[in-house]
Amino acid sequence: MKQIKYAIIGQGRSGADIHAKYLTTDKDRFKMIAVADPLQERLNHAKKTYNYDDSVMLYTDYHDIFKHKDLDLIINASMSHQHYPIGMEILQNGFNVLIEKPLANKVQEVDNLIAAAKKTGKVFAVFQQSRFAPYYIQIKKVIDSGVLGRIIKITIAFSGFSRRWDWQTIDALNAGGLRNTGPHPLDQALRFLDYEGMPEVVCHMDCANALGGGDDFCQLIMKAPGRPVLEVEVSSCNPYSPFLYLVQGSCGGLKATTNRADWKYFIPSEAPVITLSEKPIARDDGGPAYCGEQLPWKEESWDLPPEHADLFITISSRFYSMLYNTLTEGMPLEVTPEQVRQQIAVTEECHRQHKARVAGKPAFFVLPAVYGNKIAAGRIKSAKVKKAVKKNSGKPVFKKADKKNSQTKKASKKSRYKVRK
Repeated sequence: MKQIKYAIIGQGRSGADIHAKYLTTDKDRFKMIAVADPLQERLNHAKKTYNYDDSVMLYTDYHDIFKHKDLDLIINASMSHQHYPIGMEILQNGFNVLIEKPLANKVQEVDNLIAAAKKTGKVFAVFQQSRFAPYYIQIKKVIDSGVLGRIIKITIAFSGFSRRWDWQTIDALNAGGLRNTGPHPLDQALRFLDYEGMPEVVCHMDCANALGGGDDFCQLIMKAPGRPVLEVEVSSCNPYSPFLYLVQGSCGGLKATTNRADWKYFIPSEAPVITLSEKPIARDDGGPAYCGEQLPWKEESWDLPPEHADLFITISSRFYSMLYNTLTEGMPLEVTPEQVRQQIAVTEECHRQHKARVAGKPAFFVLPAVYGNKIAAGRIKSAKVKKAVKKNSGKPVFKKADKKNSQTKKASKKSRYKVRK
C-alpha cells in the first residue's frame, strides 16, 4: 500500500485537532513529514497531543515545507484569510494541495487557483468533509427515493447560542459565521439545489455578540428554476435548535439532527380521491366545513450507527479515503473546486448585500424574469430598460433614485427606481 507523504500548514483547531488528529490514526496510508505554525507552543502541543514521530520536522515558517520535494500533499490549514495566497504558493511550488474552508473570499480567487492547478498539473482539493456526513447521506437517500414527493423546501439550520471573541469573528480576516460554519450547510444545500448556474440569493446578516464585527447570524434563501426553495441559517443567537434539517414535500416531510432522522409520507395511490369543489363545502348537517381527510401516513426513522458517533473522525476518514484514491489511482474528486466555486459565489453575494444594507443602500435584487417577458411582448417601450436587461440579464440592475425634493417623494412608484449605469 502506497503511503502518502504529507505536511500540514497550521496547527490550530483545524490543522492539529482535525487533520492531524485523524491522519495520525491512519499511518498505513499517510505519513507525516512536516508541520508548520508561526507559534512554537502550538507545534509543541500538537506533537505531544498526537504523538508525532521524532522524524517529523517542526517549522515556524511554512516556506520551509517547500524544501521537501518528495511530498505528495500539503494541507493548508492556515488562518482563513491565508487560504487563498498560501494555497496559490503551494500550487506554484509544484505540490498537490488540500485547502481548508473557507476556500477563498471571492470567485476570482477560486478561478485563479483552478487555473494554477491546471497549469501545474497538480491536484487541488477543498476540505468540505460534511459532504460525507452520515445524516446528510441518509437525508439525500430519502429525498432521492421520491417518497416525499416533489420537494418544496429544504431548511438547514446550523444554529446554537454562543458568544465569540477570537480572530474568527474578525471580518477583515475572512471570518464570521457564514465563512466559518456556513461552508458545511451551503455545500450540502447546493447539492440539493443541483443547479449549475448562479441561484437567486436573498440574505440577511447581523452581528449580535461577535466582538470582531463578523456575522454571528445569517439567513439566506436560494432559488433556481424548477428547484426547491433552499433556506440556510447559520446562527449563534438561537438557544433553541430543535432540528438541523426540515424538508417539506408534496407527499410528506422529514426532520433530522446529526443523530436521528424521522420522515412521514403517504403514497398517493393509497390516499382518498379528492375532486375540486367550486361550491362551498358543507358538513353532513349542512353547516360550513373545512377540507379534512385521513391520510394513510407511513413513518420511518434512522439513527446514527454507534460506530459513527465521532462525527469528525467519520467524515474525515471518508474524505481522506476519497482523496487517497485520487492521489494514488487518479480517481476523480467527489468534491470538486468547481462545486466550491459556486458556494463562494453565493457567499460573496451575501456579503455584498450585507455591506450595501450596512451602508444604508439598497441591497439590489435580481431583475425578475417578468420584465424580460414584458419586453418580449412589447409592453415595455424604454430603450434604456431594454438595454439594461439585455446587458445585465440575471444581475442586479436597479437602484433607488435620489430624492431631490418633496415633489420626488410624491412621485409615483414607477419613478422611484432608475436603471443603474
